[in-house]
Amino acid sequence: MKKIKNWLINFINGFCMALADSVPGVSGGTVAFILGFYDKFITSLDDLFRGDKKQKKEAILYLLKIGIGWIFGFGLAVLFLAKLFNNHIYEMSSLFIGFIIFAIPIVIKDERIVIKGKYQNLIFSLIGALFVILITYLNRYNGNLFNINSFNLGTVLYVFLSAMLAISAMILPGISGSTILLIFGLYIPIVSNIKQLLTLDFSVLPILIVFGLGVIFGIIFFTKILRICLDKKRSATVYAILGMMLASIYAIIMGPTTLDVPKAFMNFESFNFIYFILGGIIIFSLEGLKKFLKKDN
Repeated sequence: MKKIKNWLINFINGFCMALADSVPGVSGGTVAFILGFYDKFITSLDDLFRGDKKQKKEAILYLLKIGIGWIFGFGLAVLFLAKLFNNHIYEMSSLFIGFIIFAIPIVIKDERIVIKGKYQNLIFSLIGALFVILITYLNRYNGNLFNINSFNLGTVLYVFLSAMLAISAMILPGISGSTILLIFGLYIPIVSNIKQLLTLDFSVLPILIVFGLGVIFGIIFFTKILRICLDKKRSATVYAILGMMLASIYAIIMGPTTLDVPKAFMNFESFNFIYFILGGIIIFSLEGLKKFLKKDN
């Protein structure tokens, strides 16, 4: 029974991360932080490449469980949810704002030991928030114009480096890897190529392999830095993460401007209060489910 619970917890965690990662403006890292497995996730990624034999074995098993949920969630997002976000972007944006607003008190409660009395670290919240706002602002002046079908050295390097930066953003709470890909004009081409691959069109495989290698190298490089920050400078890191989470609301508000056919950014008129409350209900439901599944685990 414990093993089934463990698999179910990690499947749900990976599934929720994937849904967030597939949408510009939302970070899978934010979901990991909200659901309380961020430290375990970062540690496992680092151990996968730098740990001893036992640590690598444990990391592989854990990431496999997360990965199954992530693949299922991302496949669902690519095949079905893309249309939903295009047609109902304001409802979905309101939902994700609800996620963030209702999740922040949970994060503060869980991290109260490192937050309380260390208010000088609010400067890191400001830095984190400004970073997310800057990335979102830059995204407004770029489109999905880069052609990845011309497979040459320049394309390979561009896709590889973009993938490294994107996976770094996906790991960080508050900043979306999809947003990074949008800034570099690769979000639509990469998602389209994944769709083609799912229909067994293997002509897109070479560029997706390059993208995958960029993701792997990004994980190797970035997870070590994050692990050190969480271990050695946890208070400052948590404050920075909270700042990024708050600023991600701005990224979500601007999300409609990044669609295939851009729409106006969300305002009070297009904000949907019902979906906002639904976001809160989902967050508290996930929090309750997390506690239930972890009983006797």
